[in-house]
Amino acid sequence: MSAVFIPLQIGAPQIILIVIVVLLLFGGRKIPELMRGLGSGIKEFKDASKDDTPTTKTEEENKRL
Repeated sequence: MSAVFIPLQIGAPQIILIVIVVLLLFGGRKIPELMRGLGSGIKEFKDASKDDTPTTKTEEENKRL
């Protein structure tokens, strides 16, 4: 039997279930702190990916001089 990969389809019931589980695990007071950490992590990732642009030959030659 071969494994069939079904694309991840998340609907409203799944999101509600995830929110309930997160509230039960962390409590209402910890959620804002977790979201701030998640937001700053995403921002750092985006900033790092913007800085990782490939350099052209002329830029590398200018750096040598």
